[in-house]
Amino acid sequence: MSIVVENVTKTYGHQQALNSVSFTIDTGQIVGFLGPNGAGKSTMMKIITCYIPPSSGKVAVCGFNVMEQSIEAKKCIGYLPELNPLYTDMYVREYLTFVGGMYNIRNIKSRVEEMIETVGLQPEAHKKIETLSKGYKQRVGLAQALIHDPHVLILDEPTSGLDPNQLVEIRNLIVTIGKTKTVMLSTHIMQEVEAMCDKAFIIDRGNIVADNLDIQELAKEGKRLEEIFKEATKKVASGE
Repeated sequence: MSIVVENVTKTYGHQQALNSVSFTIDTGQIVGFLGPNGAGKSTMMKIITCYIPPSSGKVAVCGFNVMEQSIEAKKCIGYLPELNPLYTDMYVREYLTFVGGMYNIRNIKSRVEEMIETVGLQPEAHKKIETLSKGYKQRVGLAQALIHDPHVLILDEPTSGLDPNQLVEIRNLIVTIGKTKTVMLSTHIMQEVEAMCDKAFIIDRGNIVADNLDIQELAKEGKRLEEIFKEATKKVASGE
């Protein structure tokens, strides 16, 4: 298993963001993590990526406990947060070289060029990041998440705010990356999950309300993910 989450609870004061959440993600899968705004998606991802600790429970990435072996776990993870953490006054190559230096990557110049080609940044690679479109900024964010060749890629709302053309380009890029990586992506756009993912989980108000949804099986059965999402989140909202 690439990611194992066991009974994770997270509270902020009196507010509970996650309530005994458990799930696993197999190696080599693209998995959608769905939920309404405020459902707990970003909190769960921040715990998996070692940015914040759980209040209780256990998370392991590539066999490493994120609390007890955080350095080893981080080496296995590439992370693109919802708010793309770019230094926009840097040039594309300059920024990727800076990020690669933090990972102490050998042959950093060739690795930067490899990432530029992988994510399709060649036309804009000579520019400052602040001058790029949002679609190309997302490509830079993906490049920084991939530059150390992680086993697991965590993407928080990677297509949010993109125009239709940019959306298709980033979607295709994620599918290509998913052929060699385990990818977990959060979104509230059902069509994105149906287009990209092998499986999906649905979270609402800190609770997993549907898990291990097989996207291909749902399609064969003529079931729409949007309808499953509405029904699952309605139950939590109504207290059923």
